[in-house]
Amino acid sequence: MIRASKFLWALNRPGLVKEISPAASRLQSTAAQPAASEREAQKAHKMSKKVEMNKSFVMNIFRGAAMTEQAIPYPSVLSDEQKETLEMLVDPTEKFFEECNDAAKNDAMEKVDDQTLEGLKELGAFGLQVPVEFGGVGLSNTQYARLVEIVGSHDLGVGITLGAHQSIGFKGILIAGNPEQKAKYLPKVASGEHMAAFALTEPSSGSDAGSIRSRAVLSEDGSHYVLNGSKIWISNGGLAEVFTVFAQTPITNPKTGVTKDKVTAFIVERAFGGVSHGLPEKKMGIKASNTAEVYFEDTKIPVENVLGGSGNGFKVAMEILNNGRFGMAAALSGTMRYSIKKALDFATSRMQFGQRIDSFGTIQEKLARMAMLHYVTESMAYMISSNMDSGSKDYHLEAAISKCFASEAAWTVTDEAIQVMGGMGFMKEAGLERVLRDLRIFRIFEGTNDILRLFVALTGEGTKRAKRAIGFTNGGTIEGIHPNLNESSLLLGRAIEAFGYTSEGLLMKHGKNIIGQQFLLNRLANASMDLYASLVVLSRASRSLTLNLSSADHEEKIARVWVNEASDRIQLNLTAVKSSVSEKNFSDLETIAKELCSNGDIIAERPLGI
Repeated sequence: MIRASKFLWALNRPGLVKEISPAASRLQSTAAQPAASEREAQKAHKMSKKVEMNKSFVMNIFRGAAMTEQAIPYPSVLSDEQKETLEMLVDPTEKFFEECNDAAKNDAMEKVDDQTLEGLKELGAFGLQVPVEFGGVGLSNTQYARLVEIVGSHDLGVGITLGAHQSIGFKGILIAGNPEQKAKYLPKVASGEHMAAFALTEPSSGSDAGSIRSRAVLSEDGSHYVLNGSKIWISNGGLAEVFTVFAQTPITNPKTGVTKDKVTAFIVERAFGGVSHGLPEKKMGIKASNTAEVYFEDTKIPVENVLGGSGNGFKVAMEILNNGRFGMAAALSGTMRYSIKKALDFATSRMQFGQRIDSFGTIQEKLARMAMLHYVTESMAYMISSNMDSGSKDYHLEAAISKCFASEAAWTVTDEAIQVMGGMGFMKEAGLERVLRDLRIFRIFEGTNDILRLFVALTGEGTKRAKRAIGFTNGGTIEGIHPNLNESSLLLGRAIEAFGYTSEGLLMKHGKNIIGQQFLLNRLANASMDLYASLVVLSRASRSLTLNLSSADHEEKIARVWVNEASDRIQLNLTAVKSSVSEKNFSDLETIAKELCSNGDIIAERPLGI
């Protein structure tokens, strides 16, 4: 077991971690316009300003614009002091997971070993992003991503335990808490003395957070709320002492006097009373993490424990989830490294037909595609964390894409690693069957990939068409891409323009009814994911080529193949959105599904008729 006295001293040395200040730049007001009326001029100015201020690449491609400010050049935000801190953290963290944590044992016991938990507390792993003044390590998002990557490469069960605690469990206190709330709660959750959990999901409320039924009513004297309800599938639910809980509360509009229920976020302590939990759930994967139902019965919550203001719970929940999604991509890039290394070790030692199997084209294609998926995921994770550390507020669509992409890519990579290893990969001792089981949940929790795709498409469809393309040269390529990748840059530029026109045409055709066109929106979302993935790999590979890194040639090949194939997928998806054949297919698929649901079983007759 690593003892951490020197380690913690190093982490908490004054001056090692700098606070990241939010971006201070703001667009200046444009000159008054000689419009037909002052009201129309103000309205036009307000709309144009609102559009120009959003720096999200994904948001802007729905306008046919290439806003690359946050992506090119590939961001590098760590100061020398932050790099020094990170270097001091990486080796001890790697060593701890290699020597002190047994992922197979945790999986078999269906809990994280007590000694491992204590070791993680000593390492400071429970308060990585908590400011130093509150007893935490004070890491930036980018530093945090690098350590989360290590956890993801060793044990996703431990990763969920830590992530549920700090990425979402007490994250609301960090980003929406007032000074008193931070001072009261952060020191104990940062030390690991108190475990935290995020309590949103209910039996009748999954992706639709607004339909929750838990209810908190203000007492007559106005001193506290009384909470009743239950939450299901809560990570750390059976361990947590501090919960971020969401419940309906009656809110009266001061202007109209009308009272309506709105969701409010609360900081709830188990010590308040009336808090209990069920037995740990039996799950397919991440068995080491504690998942339980949590019950609240006449739980009294002091009014000072309202988080983010009464009636603002939905906003708080979305801020927490949006803020934490980049960490999932970082963790899963670590998981992919583990799976790829397993496959490479096997492929370069396994002999068949008198040759090593890595000499066969089928195996080579698998390995290369696994590496490409990892490269995209890793590039997304660190681009988004850097954007956040630079003070950007326009990263939510990119974070949603990174969660979808990473969770699906990690599944594919690990599945293919098992395939490369054949029967050995299927065996428990190889370690990949546990990883595959653990990975399955990532496409479901913290926003299902299906809902996040709709979130990306519908949010993007709410933008306005650009009057001019941004970020293009006269040749249609993206500015800032290395000359070696000019052809790929041109492909991306053309794809962005085509995407913008398709998005605009779809909105013009369906108007407000676009929300019901999920067959089309999913294709649009998939195309947007490929566009963003192409941008990040071109940006990262360009950086490597410019710096003449030893891996630059390798990265150039990855970027070129990725963009070539992504362009084809984008074209197919955009064609499907407009094609009459696809429209008929979607209609038939809808009917098939309705018939199945109406029948409650397979409809096609058995081939034998009996």
